[in-house]
Amino acid sequence: MTRYGSVKIEGVDIFYREAGSPEKPALLLLHGFPSSSHMFRDLIPALEDRFHLIAPDYPRFGRSGIPPRSSFSYTFDHLADIVRQFADVMGLGKFFLYVFDYGAPIGFRLAKSEPARILGIISQNGNIYQEGLGKKWEARAEYWRHPTPELREQYKSAFAPQTIIGQYTFGTEPGSVSPDGYTLDIHYTERPEYDEIQSDLIFDYQTNVALYPAFQAYLREYQPPLLAVWGKNDPSFIPAGAEAFRRDLPEAEIHFVDSGHFALESCCSEIAAYIRAFADRVERGALK
Repeated sequence: MTRYGSVKIEGVDIFYREAGSPEKPALLLLHGFPSSSHMFRDLIPALEDRFHLIAPDYPRFGRSGIPPRSSFSYTFDHLADIVRQFADVMGLGKFFLYVFDYGAPIGFRLAKSEPARILGIISQNGNIYQEGLGKKWEARAEYWRHPTPELREQYKSAFAPQTIIGQYTFGTEPGSVSPDGYTLDIHYTERPEYDEIQSDLIFDYQTNVALYPAFQAYLREYQPPLLAVWGKNDPSFIPAGAEAFRRDLPEAEIHFVDSGHFALESCCSEIAAYIRAFADRVERGALK
């Protein structure tokens, strides 16, 4: 049974979902943009007999609090620190890490800073390689080099309803994606300061790309067990990003599913099976 709660981190209410016995290995689930822990609503029940699952919403996402920009720094460094503090408050020692989209640079910051805590990493369309960036990132890089108010305004199209729907449905079989996820995400765009806060994060995303070499160095040095399971039709983080893991982790396990960016929406059972098998191999010592 999934349980719901919240804890205060730096005075901000951090909402979370939790399931499974604390006696089981912990799995910290980190969501992406523009979603929340709601994206794990099907995966959590599929794995609750195998893990102690915990999925927080970042500040300004989902059901977590919305501190104003005037008093809270909306950067990926800060979000990663919030997640680290959340893991401490929740009593997580060592844990598996599931990273998706924004969850990848957040989670890899955590793994890099505290490598001894990481039992293994599941990356579902969670990119840390230049070659994994789809075509749209070329324009984003130009924006980062030459930011203007006009371009900042233009990139607010990322929060438009049709854009969000496209993130969920592109690359999937027609009718295979429930409207629940994207309808809720669209609802959350209507809350205070949404556009400006998310625009801050779009601009700060350049710090994630700059950290790719450091994330890769972490993999080479510590060789954490890693499963990359990727929606192969994702235009944002393309399959080359999954394949690149083997450059630093020769034993990385890589699978592709016939879906897009939000692969859990149409391939949850398949992904859950890969995660179970991966965790079993890690615990048997079959993977480093």
